[in-house]
Amino acid sequence: MFFVKYIIIILFLFLSYGCNKEIVRENKPIKKDSVVSQIVKSDIDNVLEVHVSESRRLLKELMSKLYKRNPRELKKSSYKMAEENIVRLFDLEHTWDFPELAGTHDIESIRLVFNEEYQGDRVFAFVSGLISMIMKSYNYKSKFYMIDSIDPQKLYNGARNLEIAAWKLNNDHDLQGNLFLMSNSLPNEEIRNLSYERIFGKLIATQDNIAIIIAGKKNRTIKTVIQRMATAIFLPI
Repeated sequence: MFFVKYIIIILFLFLSYGCNKEIVRENKPIKKDSVVSQIVKSDIDNVLEVHVSESRRLLKELMSKLYKRNPRELKKSSYKMAEENIVRLFDLEHTWDFPELAGTHDIESIRLVFNEEYQGDRVFAFVSGLISMIMKSYNYKSKFYMIDSIDPQKLYNGARNLEIAAWKLNNDHDLQGNLFLMSNSLPNEEIRNLSYERIFGKLIATQDNIAIIIAGKKNRTIKTVIQRMATAIFLPI
């Protein structure tokens, strides 16, 4: 009986330590995983969390840049500050059911951006589609434990879809011959801005890297796909 009580006390102390320990990042308190939580994590779980965090950071940066490049899109939104849309997409709990996206999610939201009839905020639709697609490839998780299982094929497909989305962003035009969203360059022969390509390059590399890591860990083979960008189709997640 004494031994059982001793074990209970030790576990209580571990939990209390984990719950009270905090780290501060970007002026926001983020609770550190408890010692007990770390016990049920493998190295690959921590790697997965880093990759999810990096993808979200890059997409926040992309969203901010796209709003600056396309101020007309923000005027279509019910939220008049870009930061408000960034916060509600990345920092608040939700189920991806945003009213302006007409019931669409992930790939369908991305397609919406390049639909001539869509009258909503294309920046929000584009980034919402990208982040929900990526999170779907991680089974909508940002914390991982030994019992979690991630399919490397979904991660790989997500990387290819990012390539297609980047190509469409730079090449799809409306009936008037204008790009649906401005990114790398503006009319009147403005100097090409490669910062958007760098963000997409990092996103794609992040997705591909973790796909290779998971496939190797599980001894799985990824079915690779080669498509021409002009006729490429989004792959299922």
